[in-house]
Amino acid sequence: MAKSETAKSETADGKTPSELIDERIKELGDWRGETLSRLRALIKQAEPEVVEEWKWRGVPTWYRNGIICTGETYKSMVKATFAKGASLEDPKGLFNSSLEGNTRRAIDFREGDKIDAEALKALIRAAAKRNAS
Repeated sequence: MAKSETAKSETADGKTPSELIDERIKELGDWRGETLSRLRALIKQAEPEVVEEWKWRGVPTWYRNGIICTGETYKSMVKATFAKGASLEDPKGLFNSSLEGNTRRAIDFREGDKIDAEALKALIRAAAKRNAS
């Protein structure tokens, strides 16, 4: 496992990345927290061996043989950015952001959006598989 993928990593304040993600979800306290929590649960269901990290001063990031995706929160959306999304099949058309790049792809979730759980889990599994190849 690479250093960034160690399960026992801690941040400078001594909290684990998972604890910091829990805090972010709680502090949001609205639909964005619920969406980030749902995203996180689906990632863990799709890839039980996933490792959570806290990157770039506050971005939840999920790893399995490399970055699978991040979970950024903004005022009007929760953005799941897949590091190698451009190389993934997306038969359900979940990617709706960062479509112009050669590498990344993202899904912007806005208030009231439904999450296609099965399609999202398939993308997560595909991203982890792509990282392993």
